[in-house]
Amino acid sequence: MTQERLSLGRFGEDLAFTEIKGLGYKKIIRNYRCPLGEVDLIAVDGDTLVFIEVKTRKGRSLAYAKEAVNAKKRRQLSKVALFYMKSNKLNGAKARFDVVAVSLAGGEQQIEVIRNAFELAY
Repeated sequence: MTQERLSLGRFGEDLAFTEIKGLGYKKIIRNYRCPLGEVDLIAVDGDTLVFIEVKTRKGRSLAYAKEAVNAKKRRQLSKVALFYMKSNKLNGAKARFDVVAVSLAGGEQQIEVIRNAFELAY
């Protein structure tokens, strides 16, 4: 991955972090990694554990960013979420998957939080 793409991803994750914090999400973990992969953000929203994938696109619409979470990515995120929950003895916890789409087009920043974006796909 190029340095430019890494920087763009980090910038989008920073924007997403600020956005979800403003929405009241708590206990936010950034860039959780395990042997099965990584998830951008893990947070708590009320009584629900939330696994959050951030997709940032430059010069493209929000729709393009949202579509980047395909079936393969959903399966991978599901595996990481199950690993996290098992490792932290959270097997009975309520959980969901959110996607934060970030578009940096025409000098504007657009951010959309899609709650309950997909079901467990494992």
